[in-house]
Amino acid sequence: MPDSDVCVPDAAAAPWGSRLLGSAAESAGMRRVRVQLLLTVPSLIANITGIFVSIALVGFVLPGPTVFTRRLVLLNFVATPLYGALALLFGLWWATARGLRVLRWAIDPDQVPTEAEQVAATRVPMLLMLCQAVLWLGGMAILTTLYGLSDPALIPKFIFGIAFSAIVVCANNYLIIEFALRPVTARVLEAAASRRRRGIGVFGRSILAWTLGSAVPVAASMVVAILALTMDDVSKARLAVCVLAFGGAGLCFGLLLMTQTLTATVAPIRGVRRALRRVEDGDLDAAVTVYDGTELGELQSGFNRMVAGLREREQIRDLFGRHVGHDVAEAALEGEPNLGGVECEAAVLFIDIIGSTTMTATRPATEIVAILNSFFDIVVDEVERCGGLLNKFEGDAALAVFGTPAPLADAPGAALSCARAIRNRLTARAHDFTAAIGVAAGRVVAGNVGAHQRYEFTVIGDAVNEAARLCELAKNDPQRLLTSETTIATADPAEARHWQLGESVMLRGRVTSTRLGRPEPDQLVGTA
Repeated sequence: MPDSDVCVPDAAAAPWGSRLLGSAAESAGMRRVRVQLLLTVPSLIANITGIFVSIALVGFVLPGPTVFTRRLVLLNFVATPLYGALALLFGLWWATARGLRVLRWAIDPDQVPTEAEQVAATRVPMLLMLCQAVLWLGGMAILTTLYGLSDPALIPKFIFGIAFSAIVVCANNYLIIEFALRPVTARVLEAAASRRRRGIGVFGRSILAWTLGSAVPVAASMVVAILALTMDDVSKARLAVCVLAFGGAGLCFGLLLMTQTLTATVAPIRGVRRALRRVEDGDLDAAVTVYDGTELGELQSGFNRMVAGLREREQIRDLFGRHVGHDVAEAALEGEPNLGGVECEAAVLFIDIIGSTTMTATRPATEIVAILNSFFDIVVDEVERCGGLLNKFEGDAALAVFGTPAPLADAPGAALSCARAIRNRLTARAHDFTAAIGVAAGRVVAGNVGAHQRYEFTVIGDAVNEAARLCELAKNDPQRLLTSETTIATADPAEARHWQLGESVMLRGRVTSTRLGRPEPDQLVGTA
């Protein structure tokens, strides 16, 4: 039962559905030996078993003249064993030689088979089965002729007894060869993923198992019954022996073939099921080895294509989130995005590098890019930690919003806390430049702005303008961080106590004065 151990905890340990076929990490030489043994040993056992079944049928079960007479001693003990031994040896050599000639490319693990080699490889199970069928038919022709010359009444016994074993053995070996060549089939299907699958298919396997497990024994019993009607010397005891023998053969061989058929069918399904569970757990790197040449191979390759599509979709989703922000991306994916916006309470943080024009003119472009990446790495990290959205990168400046599109219980407090953290990290790590930060809170309009063909999420409102003006003013302030009295007043007291109010100023473009707020000195790095 080749696939009896297909249920394994790690699919990588049995990529072809059974531990008997080894693992993907196994060397090419060891895999070749393993496949050769799986092709040879079960085939020899099946053929030897078939020979003994034929002897039992002809010698003890089927009605007709006995073969155990003095005239047939040479045939019984010389000709028949000699042909059986020669057929086994010749069949082993013939099948091995033809198989190696067709599958020579498979010795090199890196070689991709040509189209002709792919077609030839898919025909190997049928080719090797036909080799065995030829030897069985040859034995039936030779032995039937030799025994028939001695006693013509023996001809039906030999034809029927040998044909029964030949059919069962060849069908069993076909399933064994298909199983043993799964690693080769996997390489063929990998090289030609779009090629139409060859083989008898799941339906054909089921019909084969039914034919050999049920139809052949029943037909054999019917033939025996017909012979009993045409022969006068058939006793009830002999007829009962025939029926019991074929019934037992049907039960045993039917169970064997049905088990082989079902396990060959279940193995790919179990592999897909295990991989599906990995996908359900979030592992989009899951894949199954396509080794079945029937409709189940389509299932395996279809699963791999599905996971590849999910993986591509997740990559696009991740890139989308990196470009516009994960909150904006989630909102866009969950609903139908439209142009326009909604009015809401939010906090805005604006940050800009001081002296960037001079720095750009005096330093190499690659160094400027490295500085900006280091700068934005700190900004993005702190904004996301505080629950905000980095809405825009504007050259050497950035705009972050808090409270939209994802709501926050204390958007002003989150923005103020984020500003302090950014300022302290820049003071501690950035020695090549300084940056000014402005924070404001109030009513804004948040939504998609642009054209129907292309738009972006943005925030518009007085709080945005105020944050930009406070950032501009902070460039000349010793602490490099300014906010407004309104923002501090609307923040949670736990955050507001870290800030102190200062003078009032008239910001550019505004009609009323703004009272400034600064962090308490003990809340900043690098201040006395």
